[in-house]
Amino acid sequence: MVGTALLQLCQSRNIKVNYLTTDKEKLNSYNGHQGFYWNPETGQIDQDCFTDVSAIINLAGASITKRWTRANKEVILESRINSLRTLYKGLERIDNIQIKTIVSASAIGRYPNSLSNYYTEEEMEVDDSFLGHVVELWEKEIVKFRSLHIRVAKIRIGLVLSRSGGALPQMSKSIRYFLGSAFGSGNQWQSWIHIKDLARMFLFVIDHNLKGTFNGVAPNPVTNSKMVKEIADVFNRPLILPNVPKFVLKILLGEMSYLLFASQRVSSKKIEEVGFDFNYQNINSALHDILGRNETPENTDPLIDEEYN
Repeated sequence: MVGTALLQLCQSRNIKVNYLTTDKEKLNSYNGHQGFYWNPETGQIDQDCFTDVSAIINLAGASITKRWTRANKEVILESRINSLRTLYKGLERIDNIQIKTIVSASAIGRYPNSLSNYYTEEEMEVDDSFLGHVVELWEKEIVKFRSLHIRVAKIRIGLVLSRSGGALPQMSKSIRYFLGSAFGSGNQWQSWIHIKDLARMFLFVIDHNLKGTFNGVAPNPVTNSKMVKEIADVFNRPLILPNVPKFVLKILLGEMSYLLFASQRVSSKKIEEVGFDFNYQNINSALHDILGRNETPENTDPLIDEEYN
């Protein structure tokens, strides 16, 4: 989802992209972009992918929205670690690295679950959940690229709002059919960001030679109850059902239900202080832009690997 938005933004700015894919059928040039084969599970990567490249954006990682079985947990973690290690080993083989920056996705799931705290990038404590564990190990791999004298930046992504994927289409569907309601108490904070702002943020970090950690969230987090109410307002639907009890979702989703109840109120001030302007600062304007249009949702870009994005 994020990869699709980034490709579209790069295309609008006439930026050529070399993309990595595990599907050999996707290696042909597409809208000026060129595909190269890699296989993070085996550490394979086509070295030609680095030709004429000045910056790398890493989004690779299996979806966290599959049930958290032991096998899926291994895939979620290993896909992120192996992707970065494969990139690192590929860069080690280059004599004169022309690549100046790597910007890697991370997640606000690193921050501890709290209804009261307001987290900045300086927070050192890590959430004691599976997701917190994944993000901690993920970020440790990212910072290793500094040893290659490459500028390293991490964007801790929050709840991404998009028509083409993520949580919003599912939430919207239930609300449109009068089945929407908040989860648990509804008081848990959701630090969200419009997909277009997130894509712009990745390129902003590269354009301005930034390094370090930045929160990929909009300036005004909302509670789950507020999010649901705002979606209902867009569709002019009443919320007639009671909140979904926590135990019900725990039965249905198992440990993965943690994603619905974790509360992270996260600050965007650091990226704003270096000059980034959000086009969508409040949840109302973001939802109206995404849901208030009548055209059908965008299809997933044919270049994007489902497993590694």
